[in-house]
Amino acid sequence: MDAASSRLPEGLLLAYYGDDFTGSTDVLEAFTAAGVETVLFLRPPEAGDLAHFPDARCVGLAGLSRGRDPAWMQQHLPQAFERLSALGAPILQYKVCSTFDSSPAIGSIGQAIDLGVRCCQGDWSPVIVGAPRLRRFQVFGHLFAAASDGQVYRIDRHPTMSRHPVTPMDESDLRLHLGRQTARPISGIDLAQLAAGQGAAQIDALRNRTVPVVMIDVADTATQLEAGRLVWEGRGAGLFSASSSGLQYALAAWWRHCGWLPAQPSLPAGRPVSRMAAVSGSCSPVSAQQIEAAAQAGFHLQALDVAASLTGQGGAAQVERQVQAAVKVLRAGGSPLIHSALGPDDPRVTGFDDCASRAGMSRTQGAERIGQVLADIMRGILETEPLERVVVAGGDSAGAVASRLGIDALTVSAALAPGVPMCRAWSSRGTARSLEIALKGGQLGGLHFYRNARDGRDSAAD
Repeated sequence: MDAASSRLPEGLLLAYYGDDFTGSTDVLEAFTAAGVETVLFLRPPEAGDLAHFPDARCVGLAGLSRGRDPAWMQQHLPQAFERLSALGAPILQYKVCSTFDSSPAIGSIGQAIDLGVRCCQGDWSPVIVGAPRLRRFQVFGHLFAAASDGQVYRIDRHPTMSRHPVTPMDESDLRLHLGRQTARPISGIDLAQLAAGQGAAQIDALRNRTVPVVMIDVADTATQLEAGRLVWEGRGAGLFSASSSGLQYALAAWWRHCGWLPAQPSLPAGRPVSRMAAVSGSCSPVSAQQIEAAAQAGFHLQALDVAASLTGQGGAAQVERQVQAAVKVLRAGGSPLIHSALGPDDPRVTGFDDCASRAGMSRTQGAERIGQVLADIMRGILETEPLERVVVAGGDSAGAVASRLGIDALTVSAALAPGVPMCRAWSSRGTARSLEIALKGGQLGGLHFYRNARDGRDSAAD
């Protein structure tokens, strides 16, 4: 019936909650490039907010749950899911990272699924993690991801994700990994079943009142297309899906196949700016390499004193010192980049737990504090020296900065890097009004990400 229709149904097609800010903009890019107008809100949208974006077919809400425990999720997610569900989209998504890093104690995807299925009438819950454009692949239930060296690794052998400081991935079979986080039945539709056209029959056999989780392999464009078809044609009265932006790529592939979207995905080209400011709270080796390349491209690096930032007086002093240094660089025509780490082996990372403990904080509280300090630095820079464009790296830091700048919503303004678009900030307050901002996850972006962000270049051309 869907394939024979002449167009997509009216109204919203999907609503989503992003488990962190950088991942939330990943969905923005995937759908906007495909021709699906998308807007991301930083607080639950009201009817009046939606009226400003009358052409939106997808609405998102940027969240913080990736770094939170189940108690926090139980307190905050139900209301967010209910608000999004009330918008009436046929699919409600809990957007997760394409590396699926999570645990029963922090960022539990299983907990999110248990809470989210209550808001939908569907009798199955699809999960799509593979996203070939981002070089993430799910094969017979196992997740593979590219690393900074260009090689693709099984996720439990990935040089970064296997040693993630908070949620290390020690299991590549996502059914087993998710099974640690929920008692809900978990099944999969693998490559062989997809190729044989058995996916729909498998789903029909699994549907029941317990709302089983069904993980669908995606390894290439053919399986991505079939995954999108299975979800869209099986949406029924409404589905809840905990998925990466692989869900967006899969749905867009099917809609494009049906002739409902433009044949070639695209985003507007960016424009260069003479200078910009950036802050990075990411400790990934990818981010470290990007920061080092930024220095070669003329950026001025400023190292944040993490230990001092964890104390009240020291944090305020760090903000003042970093803002003054950054403004001096900007007024000289340069671009400052303030960083709290240069990779996982940076002493500021390896000694972080001890520093947090001496400051009377847990690791989570310490990470939040660093995010707040970086946010105060960015706000101080913009209040002193207004800019057209800024970049934030790291999920916690992105959330803190976007909130501190008073951003209400984001839309895509230009292509930048796969999973990391250049966004336009919408705000009723001065510092963020019409600001361009890119929010980058630690694993995303090419080596010359910062140069490309400043020069308005699409990294796909590198």
